[in-house]
Formats: sequence, C-alpha cells, structure tokens
Amino acid sequence: MAGAPHVSRRAPLGLSYRFTVAVLYPFMRTMVRWRISGTERLTEADGGIIVAPNHTSWFDPPVVAFAIWTADRPPRFLGKESVFRVPVFGRIIRNAGQIPVYRESADASSAIRDALVALDRGECVVVYPEGTMTRDPDLWPMSGKTGAVRLALASGRPLFPMVQWGAQDVMRPYAKEFRILPRKQVTVVVGEPVDLTDLGGRPVDAEILAEGTDRLMDAITALLAQVRDEPAPATRMDFKRFPDAPVAPHAAEEDR
Repeated sequence: MAGAPHVSRRAPLGLSYRFTVAVLYPFMRTMVRWRISGTERLTEADGGIIVAPNHTSWFDPPVVAFAIWTADRPPRFLGKESVFRVPVFGRIIRNAGQIPVYRESADASSAIRDALVALDRGECVVVYPEGTMTRDPDLWPMSGKTGAVRLALASGRPLFPMVQWGAQDVMRPYAKEFRILPRKQVTVVVGEPVDLTDLGGRPVDAEILAEGTDRLMDAITALLAQVRDEPAPATRMDFKRFPDAPVAPHAAEEDR
C-alpha cells in the first residue's frame, strides 16, 4: 500500500480492510487539507484504546479513520448488528474488522462483547457517543449515550475524546451532497484520556454512567470550542427529549 504508514500494532487486517485503506488513504490524504494534533497520544498508548469523536457529517467517519490510521492504530468502528446481516455488504464490513453492536440484547454487557474482545486484543475501538449526527443547529455536541463510558469501565482501557471540524463542509449533516472541491480544511484533535478512575471498581449503575458520560461530552465540547475558537453553549441539546428536532441547518458556506 504505497504511501500508507507502517502499521505495527494490530490484529491481522482482513482483505476488505486492506482494500478499503488502499482506495481511501491516497484520496483522503490529497483531497483534504489536514490539521491534525494530539494523535501521538493514541500511538503512545499501550494495549486497547477507545476513541470517542463528535459526529457532524456522513463524511466524518473517513476523517476519523484517516487520523487514527496515521497514528498507527487501525480503527474498529462500532455499528448496528443488523447491518452485518445485509447480504454481501455485511460480509465485507465484518471482514474489514468492524464491530457489531447487539442493540436488541437486554444485557448491556453482551451488547458490547465484541468490542471488549477487540480491546483485549489491543485494538482501537471507535464509538460515537452521541449515537447519531448532531441535531444542534450550530453543530455542537449533543448529550451523549453511555456506551463509550460503559465500555471504558468494563475494560479498564483509556477513553480518548476526539473532535473533528470541517467534514461538514464536504457533506452537510443529513444532506445528500459531496463538495470535495475546492479542498476543504479539516481539523482533528485528540485530547487527554477522560479521567474515570474514581468511577472504577464501583457498581456500574445509571448514576455512574451518567457522570462518566458527562465528563466525556464536556471534554469533547471543550476541544471543539478550542478548534472553533468560540464559546460552547451553556447547555447541550438532549436528543432523547427532542427526537423530532429539525436537522441542523448549518452547512458549508457557499464557496467564495
């Protein structure tokens, strides 16, 4: 895979994974103007890690994947288990090493069992804590779901907040478009792991998960405020309370 960085810390990558990287890596490297910082934290971390990014666009998964790949940590994204049962496509993504989430399970621990196995193998697991693209009208992070923190507490592995900004200029949230030219500026920042030490070793209940998730979303929001160089809202939108909230109108500014 000419031009791609050497990968030294991973389980064997399937053919689908290698093919996807071979196709997407040169495209992502050249078609976006990158500003990446903090990814050395991922490289230096030993063993399995969890990365929790904000979600603003259908284009930000390849943005997140590119930044993590350059840190020598091939990402494993969590996705709905039902997607893995789609003929042909399900076989491809499973071979690419992505992780099904068994949402129908009544046992929250079994719902993340494959992610726990991947972390035990020393892999990098990516979890979008909002669970969906933000509906905030200014694209600030919404309140988070508890999956990323539950995974961190169950595994004892570090939980890294990540922000990306600029993917929404390529594809607005929920919009069917692809505005790659002229090249857009994309910024990616990885922060210090969220401190959950005082929550570990205690029974994992709703209060513990809510406290840890608030810390995670606070860290993501603070990083994004730095990237955007503007203050974040005093409160976060709670998508669970407003499931029919209108799609965020924010979009890439018309090309000047």
